[in-house]
Amino acid sequence: MAKRTAIIDIGSNSARLVIFQETSKEGFHLVCEKKSKVRIGEGAYANNNNLQKKAMVRAYSALRSFSQTIDEYSVSKVIAVATSALRDAPNKSIFLNKVKKNLKIDIDIIKGEEEALLGAIAAINLLPIDNGITIDIGGGSTDMSLIKKGEVVESYSLDLGTVRLKELFFDKNIHIDIVRKHISQALNNLPKSFSSRTVIGIGGTTRTLAKAIIKKTAYPLNKLHAFEYKSDEFHEFYEEIVSSKIDKLQTYHIKENRYDTIREGTLIFLEIIKHIEAENIITSGVGVREGVYLKDKFPEKPYKIPYKSNPSIKSIKDRFDILSLPCGNKHNVAKELYVLFKDEFHYDEEYLAILKKVLDLSDIGKILTIYHKDRYASYIAMQELNYGFSHNDMVLISLLLYSKAKKGYHKEMYKQYKDLLPSKRTVILLSFIYTLTLVLHHSSTKAKYRFTLTNNTLLIKSNKTLYLASESINNMKKPNGLKVKIKEV
Repeated sequence: MAKRTAIIDIGSNSARLVIFQETSKEGFHLVCEKKSKVRIGEGAYANNNNLQKKAMVRAYSALRSFSQTIDEYSVSKVIAVATSALRDAPNKSIFLNKVKKNLKIDIDIIKGEEEALLGAIAAINLLPIDNGITIDIGGGSTDMSLIKKGEVVESYSLDLGTVRLKELFFDKNIHIDIVRKHISQALNNLPKSFSSRTVIGIGGTTRTLAKAIIKKTAYPLNKLHAFEYKSDEFHEFYEEIVSSKIDKLQTYHIKENRYDTIREGTLIFLEIIKHIEAENIITSGVGVREGVYLKDKFPEKPYKIPYKSNPSIKSIKDRFDILSLPCGNKHNVAKELYVLFKDEFHYDEEYLAILKKVLDLSDIGKILTIYHKDRYASYIAMQELNYGFSHNDMVLISLLLYSKAKKGYHKEMYKQYKDLLPSKRTVILLSFIYTLTLVLHHSSTKAKYRFTLTNNTLLIKSNKTLYLASESINNMKKPNGLKVKIKEV
């Protein structure tokens, strides 16, 4: 049976369980996720950081339920970590000993810098980034890491958290200027090296803000991971949330379960991005839990998935491409066609890389049925192609997988996601290259081709028969009145 690893993450506000299933050395996917708003840090910051009895009871009950789920999933390995609230609590041994004795779960209390590192490990592996600063706003601390050239170079933890600010300031109706001053003093301790145009937002606060912005702007793709926006366009929006009454938060597309700490979290986030002069925000759907999993799976620095392998592509192929049909020369054929039409493109290498990934996934829909394989391949990609891709790339790959030789690209899908896609001319040409490559590939996986493009006529020469392919090519949707001729040699 495939290896399954359970990760338990106990934060000041929430406890989470995730179970990852390994499909191969580089491939994995999430098979279970559970969350409980245990608020283990509730009341602690107003009581010398001591955990309160009710909070410990809630947290223990959640872990007991997690333990049952872990047994049901036949998990091979369990890793449990706890962060700020337990880290700071003088009486934490009471809770830890009870969990270990009764539930057989050893909880590792990690330092703030380690928490920051784990979030950053998830980001460098599962987001399309090379440089930036991760910001993970928790209930008791805010943990940050500096990323340069795809590696984590420095981590830092601030005693700024949503629950901490709520209990020390907001619940006491202390003036907002005093809260800002408190945050500013904490930020003065941040190393000068922590300055970047790009911020990677991790955790509940930044995801809640991203969801609100997606709704506010009618963004076409309902996906949080890798959602990007310009920070200065929403400073005023943040300020409105910070100063809002709790019963008015719904007008900003905030869900009720976030009412209790979203104002505090938004204020922390706003002050940090102003302090480090960030311009671009990338929302991360992954964080500490994925970082724990990846660090365990790839324990050598820099804790990266080897061979530049993409875990989403690998996992999709492991699970859905079970026919294991020969790859043949698909990549070479697409590259040669691409070079012929390269003057039509603005970003050569970018779109060639996309074409290769689409070809890698071209057979995944056949696991369901060959009759609607293009539709199902597109759907699988849209749902599962999460890690390491921008939203633009996710949508373009899914759109191209929906292409059909006779009809070309899927027009309704293009219309729906037009704002995230390249020009129609580029889509038409990419769709043509993709579908022509598949037609030739299905004719022969071993054929050698020579292509020439003269006077808007594409001549295809092959050392194998293209008798069956010729009819499909004649009926293909072609760009700009292009003519295609076939010659067997």
